[in-house]
Amino acid sequence: MTAQQEWTGRWVADRAGVGLTGSDRLPELVGLALRENPKRAHLLVSTVLGKHVPQRPSVVHGAGLDLGRRVRELLGEEAAARAVVLGYAETATGLGHSVADGLDAPYLHSTRRPVAGVTPVGGFEEEHSHATSHLLLPADPALLAGDGPLVLVDDEFSTGNTVLNTIRELHAEYPREHYVVVALVDLRDEADRRRLADTAARLGTRLDLVATASGGVELPGDILARAERLIAEVGPAPEPPAAAPAPLVRVALDWPEGLPDGGRHGFDAVHRAQLEAALPRLAAQLAAALEPAPAPTSGPEPSSAPALVPAPASGSEAAEDGRVLVLGCEELMYAPLRLAGALADRLANGAERVRYSTTTRSPVLAVDDPGYAIRTRLSFPAHDGPRDGGSRERFVYNVAPGADPARRFDAVVLVIDDVADTPELHEGGRSLLAQLRQVTDRVVLAVLPSHRPARPASALPTPLHGPEFSSYRADEVSWLLKDLSDVPLEAPTEEREEAVQNGGAHYAESLPVEYQPSPEYQELFHQALRISARRIALAVGTVAETLVRERGRGLVLASLARAGTPVGVLIRRWLAFAHGLDTPHYAVSIIRGRGLDPVAVRYLDAHHNAPDVVFVDGWTGKGAITRELAEALAGTAFDPELAVLADPGRCVRTYGTRDDFLIPSACLNSTVSGLISRTVLRTDLIGPDDFHGAKHYTELAGGDVSGAFLDTVADHFAEVRDEVRLAADRLAGADRTPDWAGWAAVERISAEYGIDNVNLVKPGVGETTRVMLRRVPWRVLARRGTGADLDHVRLLAAQRGIPVEEVDDLPYSCVGLIHPRYSRGATGASGTAVLVKES
Repeated sequence: MTAQQEWTGRWVADRAGVGLTGSDRLPELVGLALRENPKRAHLLVSTVLGKHVPQRPSVVHGAGLDLGRRVRELLGEEAAARAVVLGYAETATGLGHSVADGLDAPYLHSTRRPVAGVTPVGGFEEEHSHATSHLLLPADPALLAGDGPLVLVDDEFSTGNTVLNTIRELHAEYPREHYVVVALVDLRDEADRRRLADTAARLGTRLDLVATASGGVELPGDILARAERLIAEVGPAPEPPAAAPAPLVRVALDWPEGLPDGGRHGFDAVHRAQLEAALPRLAAQLAAALEPAPAPTSGPEPSSAPALVPAPASGSEAAEDGRVLVLGCEELMYAPLRLAGALADRLANGAERVRYSTTTRSPVLAVDDPGYAIRTRLSFPAHDGPRDGGSRERFVYNVAPGADPARRFDAVVLVIDDVADTPELHEGGRSLLAQLRQVTDRVVLAVLPSHRPARPASALPTPLHGPEFSSYRADEVSWLLKDLSDVPLEAPTEEREEAVQNGGAHYAESLPVEYQPSPEYQELFHQALRISARRIALAVGTVAETLVRERGRGLVLASLARAGTPVGVLIRRWLAFAHGLDTPHYAVSIIRGRGLDPVAVRYLDAHHNAPDVVFVDGWTGKGAITRELAEALAGTAFDPELAVLADPGRCVRTYGTRDDFLIPSACLNSTVSGLISRTVLRTDLIGPDDFHGAKHYTELAGGDVSGAFLDTVADHFAEVRDEVRLAADRLAGADRTPDWAGWAAVERISAEYGIDNVNLVKPGVGETTRVMLRRVPWRVLARRGTGADLDHVRLLAAQRGIPVEEVDDLPYSCVGLIHPRYSRGATGASGTAVLVKES
């Protein structure tokens, strides 16, 4: 500081009566602002933390390195080698990591983001923070269980309450002899200092403190009232002037596989070496993305989301002028910081051009005055799916230039993890990307893989793949099934029906004899495919785009075998076609009355982030499987929302269409589903650690049309792309709340026809087709006037001697009725002992 008027705390000091005492370095390290927080009105705004104030990355990292080296000197080499560093979310995650770098110690930071499959080993509260609850989620709980010194890092110490809460929590579980508390500024008063020393004495442990500067904050007694009055007088921050949106470039960083993106689950010496080796390469990719690229030639961008300009090849040199901000995201501070430092080293005059800061949860008043620490403010909706119950409003400060054009950044590099790459980031005028594009000339988006700790999976079986199991390519689907191909499981349809209805067997304990279609029926399939392929492609694209917008790009598809599996493969193909994604796809078994395969669920949870998994089926009938899925996933981290191609039952909110039309894959059994049977669950075949079972019918390969079905539909992707975008836009603005109209219709039909079991009423084209192929049908109800979509149903009904009854007021194209109160010998509409209302 060269003059008092340059201090960025002057505005608050003059108007609110807040003052700093102690070290002469304090005004150099912190400014002042007013916060919208009833617990504490003032905010110390660090100039070297890289949170609210853009700063040179070398200064930010260097501040932590210096503190870490001082801790090493305090501890000595032997104790330093056993030390572990713990940083506090959200503001000190990067500082703590930098301290760990200086100390050369393992690192963990607290988090407010729960992670599926990782059990917290502790948690604590931060009283004055805007968001208070902290979780500790080390991948290896032993990280905190050692007896070496624990180094606790926060950006500032005001009362010491956060540190006390942490020490009490951890010491009860993992007692140790030595704690070291580290901060940029120590502002405790004498009473707070005594309280911390007394706590250490009661616990019988040593507690040291290392800070860059120390002092105190002088507050008037009515500071809360003064702050409230000043905030009201200043009012909301002005909106930046409207401007043409800057180009948006997505850069695919070559992030090392298995390298954590931060310390949420732990970061050790091996990780540190991996990152150091990768930084020059990653910086080269960012530098290339800052180069101007040709404008996209695919037409105007949609209004719902920004177009992404492809990044140029990494061999090009970045421009030699212009200010660049590397912007991190809340807790994700360290990786963006190190990327910013490497970029500064890469660019010409980078030390002067590159700055670093991050977004935050903390609401702070903005005043565009040189004597105030927070000059400008952008607020935007949270885009990482927070589940802590707090506010969903997020902020970024001092990025918009305000009244001073010299503060404008020529480019902003936004670094996030894949959990935060959601529609909320991209869509709408208030989204973070939309607002950044208004205040700079170029936005580069870099998405890092959020680290998901490996979980033990040794007791889990291995997935099956084609061509050994199924006729699908190995990369198209992983079958979470047990191969029962050598087990005789088929039984005549009439025997199976009698056993099921008499309660002597479950339908999943045996298999129907696979229907062998006649040449006439096969021609019907191909005709239906030719007619409906484009319509199916449109529905596939619509549901896929809805999933990307609402669930993000890190999807994992889990199709319900087997009807859902062709749809899962098609959605995967669309994601590759439209977004360049290599989406994992699994086929899992779900059985009515028995639930979702629990071993498959364990497998998915062990290998993926549970909230990323999307369960996929072909269509809905009355919604029984939708309910089965929700019950099976209750109490887990998995999202029970089912995504389907067609939802005529109106029982899901993620669908391609709600029309009841012929999906040709419903016309056939295994020969359109990769030559795989329906799934089997029988205790003498399936153990507690086995997947549900199925058979691969290699003998039916001559009639296999699985690939033809997929290829025919996928051939229409390019021509429906624009329609898909419009359809997804319409769905995004529509009320898609399920009203379960299909279930109500089934109950009405069941009562009207004297059927006392709704499971014998199968609504929709797909379900009716299944009845004709696998069960003993009784009759078919067809909505009057329905045309070609029912040609195959009428043909099957004629072949089996089943009447087709034309009815009005049917919400489906057709409904298949399984023969009620079945006894052997009932083969059609005139079965024995059937009491029904005659039509």
